[in-house]
Amino acid sequence: MPSALTYPGVYVEEVPSGVRTITGVATSITAFIGRSSRGPVNRAVRVQSFTEYARIFGGLWRDSTMSYAVNHFFQHGGADALIVRVFNGNIATNTATITLPAGAGSLVLEAASPGLWGQALRARVDHLTRNPADTLLFNLTVEELDRVGGSQVVASESFRNVSVSPLSPRFVNTVLNEQSALVRVRASAPQNASPNDPANPALPNVVAAGAANADGAAITDAQLVPTNATAIANREGMYALEAADLFNLLCLPPLTHEADVATATWALAATYCQDRRAMLIVDAPAAWTANAATAISTAQTGVSGLRTTVGNDDARNAAVYFPRLRMADPLSENRLAEFAPCGAVAGIIARTDVQRGIWKAPAGLDASFSGVQGFSYTMTDGQNGLLNPLGLNCLRSFPVTGNLVWGARTLAGADQLASEWKYLPVRRFALFLEESLYRGSQWVVFEPNDEPLWAQIRLNVGAFMQNLFRQGAFQGRSPREAYFVKCDRETTTQNDINLGIVNILVGFAPLKPAEFVVLKIQQMAGQVEV
Repeated sequence: MPSALTYPGVYVEEVPSGVRTITGVATSITAFIGRSSRGPVNRAVRVQSFTEYARIFGGLWRDSTMSYAVNHFFQHGGADALIVRVFNGNIATNTATITLPAGAGSLVLEAASPGLWGQALRARVDHLTRNPADTLLFNLTVEELDRVGGSQVVASESFRNVSVSPLSPRFVNTVLNEQSALVRVRASAPQNASPNDPANPALPNVVAAGAANADGAAITDAQLVPTNATAIANREGMYALEAADLFNLLCLPPLTHEADVATATWALAATYCQDRRAMLIVDAPAAWTANAATAISTAQTGVSGLRTTVGNDDARNAAVYFPRLRMADPLSENRLAEFAPCGAVAGIIARTDVQRGIWKAPAGLDASFSGVQGFSYTMTDGQNGLLNPLGLNCLRSFPVTGNLVWGARTLAGADQLASEWKYLPVRRFALFLEESLYRGSQWVVFEPNDEPLWAQIRLNVGAFMQNLFRQGAFQGRSPREAYFVKCDRETTTQNDINLGIVNILVGFAPLKPAEFVVLKIQQMAGQVEV
C-alpha cells in the first residue's frame, strides 16, 4: 500500500506483475582460433563480416587456414564470429618499431600487433601546432603502405597537438594507446623535448623496422589449446574465450594446410565446450582420404579412435564432418584446393538457425554449400551407410541438388551407444535451453524461497517454453505433451529451503530429424466388375 495515507482521497499504486521475461540467447556465435597476419594476440575479438575480419586481422592469407575458414563461414550465412589470433614466436621481437629522435632520447612507436605488416608503417612529425611556443607539442601522422617498401597509402591516422608531457590531456602515450589502430608507444620520449622534424625535408617519413620472419613460425597445438598452467592462467589460445560472454560453436581450423589438429587437442577442446555449453565442430583429418582405396575403413577406425580419446561424455558436445571441401583458392588464381569444412559447416548451421530454428537439423537439401566444387572423396550410399551409424557426418554430392551436408549426429551418435544426445539439433537445443534459463533466472537468487517465488518461476519459465512450443520447437500436439515446468514442494523440500536451495525441473520433448524415410509401395490387384 502507499507509504503514507494522509488525506482523504484516492491513492494509486503500481503493483509488480511478477513477470520477468526470459529471452532466448544467441545460437550461432562461432569462435575461431588460429593464425592470422595481424591483429591482437590471445584476445577474443568479435567480428560480424569478413570485411571487418580483414580490417582487423588482415584478410585472406595463404599461411592462415583460419582466414579461409572465417571467409567460408560468412559466405555460407554466418553473421557473428569471435576471433582469437595465436602467434608462435616472441611477440616483442616480431613487432615492428618506428624510432623518432626527441632531444637526447627518442620516441619509439611499435606496430599495434606483431607481424610483417608492421614494417609497412611509416610516421612523420611536424610542429604546426596550436601553440608553436610550446616545444612539447607536435603533430604525428602514421601511415600504412600497401606492402613493405611500397608507396601507396592504404590507411592513415593523424594525431594533432599531442604532447610528450604526462601531465597533458593530450599525452601521446595515452592518445595512441586509446585511439590508434596502427601503433602503440613502446618507449616514451624525454619529457623536455618533442620529436624532431626529420632532418631531410624531402624524405619526411620514418619507416618502421623489424625482424625478417616477423610473421612467426607455423602454429602448433600448444598455441591453439595450451596445456601449460601458466598459459592457461594467462588466457592464451582457446582460453582467451574465458573473456567472452557467450559462444555457441567452436572451430579449430588445421594448423597448416598440411598439418591437422591432434586428437588430444580435440579432446581438450570438447571438454571446454562441455563447460561452456557450446558445440565443437571437428574437421576429419586429411589423412583419412589420402588413399582412396582405404578411405572408408580409415574413417571408420579414425572416428572410433577419436571418440575413445574424447570420451563418451564430452563426445555429445562435438560433431565430426567428413571429407574435405574442394573449392577455388582466390590466392592461387582460383585453382581448386582442399579446405577444412568447419567454417562452411558453421555458416550453414547459423543459416539454418535463422531460417528454420535451432531445432532443425543443419543437414539435407536446405544445407547446401556455396562455391564448393566437390569433396576430397566422393562416396556412395553404401559407404555413407558404413559411416553414419558411427556418428560421422558425411558431406555428399548429388546430381541435381548439388553438394550438401548429409548428416546430423554428434560424436556420441554411434548407434551402439544409444545416447539420448545422438542428434546434433537435440543437443544444441538442450544447450540453448540451459543457457537461456540460466541467464533468465538470475533474478531468483536471494528471493524469499516459498510458494510465491515458485509460482513466479513457473510463470516465467512456462511462458518461455510456451513461446517455443508455438514456434514448433517441440514434439507434441499440446503444451502438456511438449514440455513441463515443475517448481513446488515436491522439487524443493524443507531441507532444501533450509540449505538455501530452490530446484526447478524442466522437461521437454525434442524434435528429432527424420534420418530414414521408408516408402512402402504396394501394387493393387485389378478390380473386376460384375
